[in-house]
Amino acid sequence: MVKQVSAGFVVFRRTKDGPKFLLLFDRSRDWNFPRGKLVADEKSLYGALRETHEETGLKTKDLKIKNGFRAYERFTFLNREKRKVHKTIVFYLAETNEKQVKLSREHDGFGWFLYEDGAPLLSPYKERRAVLKKANDFISQPRPQKKVRPHRWRRRQGFLKRQQPH
Repeated sequence: MVKQVSAGFVVFRRTKDGPKFLLLFDRSRDWNFPRGKLVADEKSLYGALRETHEETGLKTKDLKIKNGFRAYERFTFLNREKRKVHKTIVFYLAETNEKQVKLSREHDGFGWFLYEDGAPLLSPYKERRAVLKKANDFISQPRPQKKVRPHRWRRRQGFLKRQQPH
């Protein structure tokens, strides 16, 4: 069995109606996230950035990567040589303010969809739908604020000195 790794981004932008997710329509008549195969020794995050730029024109400066999010889509298929391929796609999450994207030749269209409108478009693919749900849940949940501990003061040689918290 051949193993293949790809990477991509679930890209969203905030709107007054809620977060809208970028889905690309490809030649095989599927809706998908920007993604593609990694090149030799390429780290998944860099591959995801490269593929997202190639497929949408969105540059690294256009994306605000959300730390703490990673999702996977795994499936098996037969390649042209009729060999079984086990594919894993690593997805990261990024926010953008850009509305327009510049599609590559491998896509015929794109759209920005609210979760409830985008999920049915991914319905033939259970794991792809799960990636979208995980992204939507991640965006929707409140992030815990970092606890800021107050500095302690102590008297030392007639001066007040700030101590760092332990």
